[in-house]
Amino acid sequence: MKLHGYFRSSAAFRVRIALNLKGIRYEDAFHHLRKGEHLKPEYAALNPQKLLPTLQLDDGALLTQSLAIMEYLEETHPNPPLLPKNPVDRARVRALAMIPACEIHPLQNLRVLKHVRETYGQDEAGSFAWARHWNEVGLQAYEDMLTWTAGTGRYSHGDTPTLADTCLVPQVIGAKRFSVDLSRYPTLMKIFEACMKLEAFDKAQPSKQADFEP
Repeated sequence: MKLHGYFRSSAAFRVRIALNLKGIRYEDAFHHLRKGEHLKPEYAALNPQKLLPTLQLDDGALLTQSLAIMEYLEETHPNPPLLPKNPVDRARVRALAMIPACEIHPLQNLRVLKHVRETYGQDEAGSFAWARHWNEVGLQAYEDMLTWTAGTGRYSHGDTPTLADTCLVPQVIGAKRFSVDLSRYPTLMKIFEACMKLEAFDKAQPSKQADFEP
């Protein structure tokens, strides 16, 4: 199994956590986003969207989109589970996961910030203010979900990591880059800290990847 990613890609980070939690061995293939390596024809042949990550299976099959990849891992490597058995609980975990993956990340990733700068005349400070706003909106929604709905435990749902945590942790680390005041989300941050004590999360973080750049 080969994971095509980039150290700073939140989406690739999610998949690394899931692979680690399930104890699945994989090979890394790095594509530098800021250098446009994901736009080269060689990578486009693997992923028509030219986005990261792509999971290349041993039989040559290519999987894209982090949530779809993690659902595949859950179906083919069910233990330890990343989704609860109860359908209502599964829906809650998926809903939490989608806040970072679908509501925050798409509005503050590299290509969107580049478009905001180039099309609307924003400097880096302006584009970071945009990113910070959407991080704050989404993280507040996640905090509210944790405190207003039943199921929160040591982690986002219960006392074992789930799909929700694989999406939350990369977003929190990304939010730090945009100077988001994370003290506003105490429940969320307790869960983040609990996750980062686990090897599966710790060794998946950007600073521990072979292609890391300060």
